[in-house]
Amino acid sequence: MKRLLALVLTMVLSPSVMARDSFQICWSIYVGWMPWAYADQQGIVDKWAKKYGIEIDVVQINDYVESINQYTAGQFDACTMTNMDALTIPAAGGVDSTALIVGDYSNGNDGIVLKGTSNLADIKGQSVNLVELSVSHYLLARALETVGMSEADVQVVNTSDADMVAVYSTDDVSAVVTWNPLLSEIAAMPDSHVVYDSASTPGEIIDMLVINTETLAEYPALGKALVGAWYETMALMSGNDAAAVEARTFLGEASGTDLEGYEAQLASTQMFYTPAEALALTESKVVLETMEKVAEFSFDHGLLGDGAPDAGFIGIETPAGTFGSSANVKLRFDPTYMKMAAEGQL
Repeated sequence: MKRLLALVLTMVLSPSVMARDSFQICWSIYVGWMPWAYADQQGIVDKWAKKYGIEIDVVQINDYVESINQYTAGQFDACTMTNMDALTIPAAGGVDSTALIVGDYSNGNDGIVLKGTSNLADIKGQSVNLVELSVSHYLLARALETVGMSEADVQVVNTSDADMVAVYSTDDVSAVVTWNPLLSEIAAMPDSHVVYDSASTPGEIIDMLVINTETLAEYPALGKALVGAWYETMALMSGNDAAAVEARTFLGEASGTDLEGYEAQLASTQMFYTPAEALALTESKVVLETMEKVAEFSFDHGLLGDGAPDAGFIGIETPAGTFGSSANVKLRFDPTYMKMAAEGQL
């Protein structure tokens, strides 16, 4: 009986008994996140996971917002998302989250398309289909500022990214805000015009792999494996040799286009192919300044929670400083693992 009791106590108290060795990450289709599909299919993720004695399951989710919701609910350990969505969904939901990999920023990959006109000012009075309260919504607000308008001058219609192309194809929809590859597909339709895109807001829509902060602290091997797999994939796909072309061809086809289409999307993306490039942005004041703008937009739209008294209610920690409450930090830009990659320590 004593031996049985001792065994039970050991199982309850020993961290090693409860330690995990299997993890799940999720991603959705976007030019800057497609490399996860290649890293998974080519066994790159498995190779790095094995190096650290763990298993990593890479899962594609077709609905972008749903992927973040599932991460926030604890169904995934990490998820691809933008800086704004990381703040307004998991962080605002109380899930302490860390930007493990700063992969790129949109430099034309997000845009506003109008039917029948190339003048942004003609958007006044129109219904605009977009993923409500996402970076598309943020981009719309930034665009309207440039023509002396506000959201009161349009009617936002919440539309899933999975439905965007089909919705735009109907006669009664004349304005959408979306991201690639959907943006390219919609812009190619007759009498369609991109009237504003994220090239006008460089560095503000940042694409990242976000991980649960507690999970990362408890299992640093997961962070090392993910970062190692990512930068191996970046090195492989960024060259001009046959292997790089093959990789980009795969990525194009996997995202519903081809090599030419995918490379066109890459041209409007500021990809950080090396950890040094990612660190240059992550450690700069740009991220801190951008997140202040994003937090203010989010507060104005009620995205920081009912009890949020101001835009700084949720603390956002960056290498250049913290915006908002240092006592309520829920979003962190931590360069630790990208530095390891840059210094060859993975």
